[in-house]
Amino acid sequence: MTTIRAASVRDAEACAAIYAPYVTDTAITFETEPPSAADMAGRIAASADRHAWLVAAEGPDDDRIVGYAYGAPFQARPAYRWSCLVSVYLQVGRRRTGLGRALYAELLERLAARGYRTAVAGITLPNEASTGLHRAMGFEHVGTYRRIGWKFESWHDVAFSQLALGAEAGPPVEVA
Repeated sequence: MTTIRAASVRDAEACAAIYAPYVTDTAITFETEPPSAADMAGRIAASADRHAWLVAAEGPDDDRIVGYAYGAPFQARPAYRWSCLVSVYLQVGRRRTGLGRALYAELLERLAARGYRTAVAGITLPNEASTGLHRAMGFEHVGTYRRIGWKFESWHDVAFSQLALGAEAGPPVEVA
């Protein structure tokens, strides 16, 4: 059975291990060096403070981490504070199992409850699994930056999609 729960710094090593193959073997992320467990612990703490970082855990003590999803600032300027970037990463071999959808559903609910109005996702192309996941979650494609990132000796495009978190059109309340 898989449990989705808030991440803690104790999950940092497992999250770093999940992320490392995306860094070293794909252009899905434009990072070129896998972050250490300490780096990942800092990211988890920063995200949990203002947004959310969730893990999918298995095992009798929910201690085997098989995926994670998080929200982060969209941009630093104050007018953007009701928007956030979201990402999900799964252990190799766990794609197209419903796990990404489950992590995102919980993440998006938590972000909306905190007062965020828009979730934004960037997807390095091609990535049919991620494109399909975001489409299934209701994200709308809003544009593509062409040849925006250089990794593995080639240029890569990044598509951006967004999702409204709630239907309110009036003034926002401050994010909790």
